[in-house]
Amino acid sequence: MILVAESGSTKTDWRILGKEEHSFETIGLNPYFITSEDIKKELLPHTSLLTSEPIREVHFYGTGITDAQKGSIIQSGVQSILGENCHVYTYSDVIAAARSLFGNSNGIACILGTGSNSCYWDGTGISFQIPPLGFWLGDEGSGGHLGKSLVLAYLHKEMPLPIRSRFEEIYGAKDRLEILDHAYKQEKPNRYFAQYSIFLHQNQGDNWCKELILSSFHAFIEKYLIKYPQANSSAIGCVGSIAYHYSDLLGESFAHYGLKLSKVVQKPIDALCHFHRE
Repeated sequence: MILVAESGSTKTDWRILGKEEHSFETIGLNPYFITSEDIKKELLPHTSLLTSEPIREVHFYGTGITDAQKGSIIQSGVQSILGENCHVYTYSDVIAAARSLFGNSNGIACILGTGSNSCYWDGTGISFQIPPLGFWLGDEGSGGHLGKSLVLAYLHKEMPLPIRSRFEEIYGAKDRLEILDHAYKQEKPNRYFAQYSIFLHQNQGDNWCKELILSSFHAFIEKYLIKYPQANSSAIGCVGSIAYHYSDLLGESFAHYGLKLSKVVQKPIDALCHFHRE
């Protein structure tokens, strides 16, 4: 049997592929923030499912897998449950996006979830990439960036009064020091700010909210997509919750730059399972 996992900032989708398909979820497993022992603890409740039949290989795609050392953290944690004879292959989240969107074909793959990323996929690997800069220096077009932009507009008193009132009805009056504490002292500020993107989704029919959303998507396109030599000749696809839930506005932003959004996938796991079954 084969085990396929796709891990984002919030949760990990696991699929066991055999005669029957089984699935379960754990928290997001980013090797920058967790240890092999943490992975073992997350998998322990699912031991009976994972060991009912031998799993010969694991394909783990995830945020934070930037080099072999980070991949080895995942490998050790998984093998502590499945044994060292199980082959564990680790891949970055952008490879997950590329394979789920294009398989063995080529195209520009984008991630718009809690964070953002992109690459040109030639059908077998990443042949060109504008490197992302993370939450504080980049992540344009992501949930983190949208939420941060919304909160900044609130703190700077740039929101129209009806939107500000609606915001405070949901979240209460926000104190500057509270926001700064989450931004600089608490863990995972990207996830904290990303939660506010839900407000924008609920109010995207409002012109001010719509323009803020489009501004974030425009920034992603300007800082990344239009710098790809293949931007006007290749298919462009996006994965992630933001791409999926804002697909209409994302398509509008693409059209503004003469680009076409070819495909949007909410969760890569289904397409990744299909890829590995073949």
